[in-house]
Amino acid sequence: MIALYASNPEESKGRLYFEERKDFRTCFQRDRDRVIHSSAFRRLKHKTQVFVAHEGDYYRTRLTHSIEVAQVARTIAKQLRLNDELTEAIALAHDLGHTPFGHTGEEALNLLMKPYGGFDHNAQSLKVVTYLEQHYANWDGLNLTWETLEGLAKHNGPVIQNIPMALMEYSQRHDLEFHTNASAEAQVAAISDDIAYNNHDLHDGLRAGLFTVEDMKEIPLLRKCFEMIDKNYSNIDSYRGTHEALRLLFGEMVTDVIKTSENYIFDVGFNSVDEIRNHDQKVIKFSIGMWDDLKLIREFLFVNMYRAPSVVLRRTEAKKIVQKLFDSYLDKPEEMPAAWQTSLNIASNKIDLARVVSDYIAGMTDRFAYSEAERFNLSVSNQYLNYI
Repeated sequence: MIALYASNPEESKGRLYFEERKDFRTCFQRDRDRVIHSSAFRRLKHKTQVFVAHEGDYYRTRLTHSIEVAQVARTIAKQLRLNDELTEAIALAHDLGHTPFGHTGEEALNLLMKPYGGFDHNAQSLKVVTYLEQHYANWDGLNLTWETLEGLAKHNGPVIQNIPMALMEYSQRHDLEFHTNASAEAQVAAISDDIAYNNHDLHDGLRAGLFTVEDMKEIPLLRKCFEMIDKNYSNIDSYRGTHEALRLLFGEMVTDVIKTSENYIFDVGFNSVDEIRNHDQKVIKFSIGMWDDLKLIREFLFVNMYRAPSVVLRRTEAKKIVQKLFDSYLDKPEEMPAAWQTSLNIASNKIDLARVVSDYIAGMTDRFAYSEAERFNLSVSNQYLNYI
């Protein structure tokens, strides 16, 4: 049984377009299923997390990342007696608006879109599920519940300043109450994102040879994890030992969130989801000690992985591709597919045109962006062209 402070599907604020309940699924189950069956979700398979596919099929993609986030989120939600179906729906959908080439693509597109309202992947995720997915007979988008949309818009906290254009436009039709916190379920999805990428980026960076186990042991929490594995498994080989140490780290992060959040929720004594929303801070959180440890891990990954020379080289190439594609489509929008021509035809000014181009590029997979770069005879290094 879910807690009083959990999101109850029977008390949902509903959908923008009314639907009668037709089967045995709750409204949040239907949201999750619609996300999984969406085109944008399938495209995550070929969108970068940090490494692109030609560098090896071992590394995480946006799809595997989203699945890992959902798995962590369900575990935490169940333990805290939250609605795990809503939590899973938000977790699976949280990266639907991500560009090709991960955060590098987002940075490039945001810079290019500065004169036209900017670009934000969270706002783009909302736009994907409320407009860009166009499969249903009676509406654009997936017609998800208010609670799922709120979670996508506000899982990182209230949106008060510099509200992205996509969020502002949607709020005029369907108020998502940007000034409040999101539900506890959305907060769980957000912190599960942190847990997943901190853990798997250590896996992937080590696999790529960007740092060593000895480098990782310089971080106190990681050194503690390795020491515990060495103590419990005296003859374990290095590969299995590393996996077990990172598995232990994973469990430590999840346990910390559960215990810290459980204690905080009990101490305050929340009795409704709206009390969670109107509280002056998030209720799903790490302990101070774990937060300090995670800051060290983030700093380590930033220096040794995200700014590693090989990754920086790929980032430079990716930014170049996004910029060239943006300029090319803006100059020759007729080069975009026929399915996008209706949107282009109703674009009444350059701002509208730029936003259509931005939507198109944001939806691309890495491999399709490379393919388009080759079609436009853009300069792309041989390793990318060989990947197409």
